[in-house]
Formats: sequence, structure tokens, C-alpha cells
Amino acid sequence: MDYHYLTLSKLNRVVVVQINRPKERNALSAGLIRELIAVADQIRGDVSSSAVVLSGQEGFFSAGFDLKDPEIVGIFQEPLSVRRRVFQELGPRMCQVWQDLPQVTLAAIEGFCIGGAVSLALSLDFRLMAEKAFLRIPEINLGMNYSWGSLPRLVHLVGPAKSKQWVMFAERVESAEAFQAGFAQWVVPDGQALEKARELAETLARKPQSPILMTKQTVNALMAPNQSIGHMDADQFALTVLSEDFQEGLEAFWNKREPEFNKKLP
Repeated sequence: MDYHYLTLSKLNRVVVVQINRPKERNALSAGLIRELIAVADQIRGDVSSSAVVLSGQEGFFSAGFDLKDPEIVGIFQEPLSVRRRVFQELGPRMCQVWQDLPQVTLAAIEGFCIGGAVSLALSLDFRLMAEKAFLRIPEINLGMNYSWGSLPRLVHLVGPAKSKQWVMFAERVESAEAFQAGFAQWVVPDGQALEKARELAETLARKPQSPILMTKQTVNALMAPNQSIGHMDADQFALTVLSEDFQEGLEAFWNKREPEFNKKLP
């Protein structure tokens, strides 16, 4: 299958998937999200692969959900509808299909990893960050909730207080803090995240695969109860994107200004 926004390569039993929208800072457009779902489905059926590395190109991972993508802008301007509801399930589905891959998955993060890209990275088994890489979860500053099933995954990795801090304050989280909190499992010199991820993937691919697969399945099954709020995630997202705060956040983002929330509060 040919992909417009992704590049694929394979060496031995390791598949490397790279996001390739450099002009848009690898932001997650509707088309890119669909391709990330499709490539995960393709890899799932490849029994000759044991590990998957996901990275960005041009020195950064991804700027997150692409609020300038014409399809996404058009959907947000529609009233609540079946089409809008189906669209809102794309992000959660992308994260879930990557989490459910039987192969071991590693995110190689250079530069920035923002919002929805953090959600995607959370869905993988391991995360490597370059020393100057950082993550940020800006959804609340845009009048949105942090969705896509991300909060249970984040809490599982870094705990409740750090999750609240990172999401509520929407501050930049440097690689050292991300490592100490448990989000990243390795911090490597800048420019070496992909190389190190490939090396780790090759190490895993040389091990007996049945116990590797069983370990992943068991750990993910133990995580499953923490996904119990998933049923309300999409509805929370639908409510927040209908709010005046979201409209203000979106207009501020498009116009590159600071949003002014709570205008009608006493």
C-alpha cells in the first residue's frame, strides 16, 4: 500500500514508520490519522515483523492535532451530527490500533511532541526522547479536554498528580522530567533517537518472540481496567468543542493571539 504522509522501511524483523508532513511540522491531519490507522492494520498482519519504530522526520516528532487541516476545520464548523461523531472517533481509534499491535512498539521522539502526538506516543510500548526534545499537552488552553483515551494511559505511566500538572498547566515538559516521571524510558543525544530505537528493536527481535508477545499482552490486559472511562471520552470531546471556550481557543490559535476565556463569568 502506498502512503502519502508516511514512509516505511524494514530491516530484518524491524519496521520503521516515519511521519512525513514536514511543512506542517508533522501535524496530525485527518488524512495522516487515517494512514496511521491503515499502516497499523498492515503491520499487524505482517508475521515476519517483531518490532515497530515510529518517528517523525525533519528533527521533530509531531505538532499534534492539525487544527488548520481543511477537513478538520470543516468538521468543527458543522453542527453535531453522525458524520462529526464518526470523525471524532478517528483519533481514539488511531491510538487504540497502535496500542493493540502484537509487535513491540517504540516511539523515537526528537524535537517537539505536542497534544495528539503525545496521545499517539502514549499508545506505544516504549518512548525514547532526545535530550532537547520536549512534550506539551495544550488542549485545555484551546478550550478542549484531553481526549483520545489519553488520560488513563498517562496516569498509568506518570501518576495522577503529574498527569494533572501536565494537562492542566499545559507547560513544556523537558526530556529529563519526562524520563524521571516515567513517560520516557530512554533519553539519548540529539539526533540519535531513531538509531537507538532501531537498536533496541533489533535486540527485542532477536529474543524468543512468544514470551515477548505474552508479556506485552499480559501487561496490556492489566492496564485495561484503567481504560474504563473510555466510553465517555468522545462525549466529553464533543461537548467541549461545542463550547464558547473552544471557539475562542480556536480563533486565538488561528490568529496567533492569547485566548480570553471565562468572559461571561462573574
